[in-house]
Amino acid sequence: MEQSVRVVTDSSCDLPQELVEEYGIEIVPLNVHFGSEEYLDGQLSADEFWEKAAGPEHPKTSQPSVGRYEEIFARLVEQGKQVLCVTITKEHSGTFNAARLAAERFGEAVKVFDSLSASLGEGLQAVAATQAARAGSSMQEILSMLKDMRESTCLVAVLDTLKNLRLGGRADAFITAAERMTRALNIKLIITAVQGHLRPWGAARSLKGGIRRLLNAVEQVGPLERLAVIHTRSLDKAQDLADRLAKLTGYPRESILVQEIGAALASHAGPGVVGVVAVPVRGKG
Repeated sequence: MEQSVRVVTDSSCDLPQELVEEYGIEIVPLNVHFGSEEYLDGQLSADEFWEKAAGPEHPKTSQPSVGRYEEIFARLVEQGKQVLCVTITKEHSGTFNAARLAAERFGEAVKVFDSLSASLGEGLQAVAATQAARAGSSMQEILSMLKDMRESTCLVAVLDTLKNLRLGGRADAFITAAERMTRALNIKLIITAVQGHLRPWGAARSLKGGIRRLLNAVEQVGPLERLAVIHTRSLDKAQDLADRLAKLTGYPRESILVQEIGAALASHAGPGVVGVVAVPVRGKG
C-alpha cells in the first residue's frame, strides 16, 4: 500500500540513522553554537562535539529556520504527500513554532504535532507514526494514536551534573533549588517530562541508586509496546541497563533501542546521563 502520509521530525529525536533510512523519516537539524561557530546538529561526530564542549565555549542551540521547514514541506507536498511533522516539546524549544509557521503556507496538507517530549520520547512517536502510515492509517487516525502515545510515554533520566541545564537556561523553573539540593546532599537528580515540561522526579545518592529508580519507574508502566535507553558518554552503563530492563520486563533485549543523545540535547543534558523511554501497550498502564 502506498504511503500517503510522510513523517518529518527534528534532530532532537535522536533516532539512529539506520532507522531514519529504514522508515524514510525526514530529519530537520537544529543548530548548535560554540561562540561564533555554528553547526547543524549531526554535522559534528559525538566525539568532535564533546571535544569542543570541553573547551571554553559552552554549546548552545537554536531551532531550525522556518525556511528550512518550508523547503522540506514543499518537496513532499509537491510529491502528492500529506505531511506530519513531529517536534520536540514547545515548552523547551522554539522548534514547534518554526514548523507551525512554515506549515501555514500549505493548509491542510501539513500537520504539526507537539510530541511534548524529547530525544527518543519524540523519536519513537515519529517511528510509530510512520509505521501507522505504512499500514494505511489516515492522518486523523495517526494523530489520534500519537495523542494516546504521548500521554502514556514515560521518560525518566538520571543526570550526573546540572551545569549544562543551568547554562542552557532550559530548566529555570527548578534549577536553582535543584542545584542547591544536589550540592548539599551530594545526590543525583532524576528528571522526567510532564506535559512537555522538564520536572524533577526524584533523587538518588549515586548513579547506581538512580538506575534502580529508573527500573522501578519502568516496572510501574506495565506491559510495554516500545522501550529504549538513552545516554551521554555512558554506553556501558546504558547497555547494562538495557540488559536489566529486558530481564525485569520480559521485553526482548534485541528490541531495546540503546542510543546516545545527540548534540542538540546533549548541550543541555551534559555528560553522564542515563535514561529510559517506555511506552505501554495501548490501553495499558
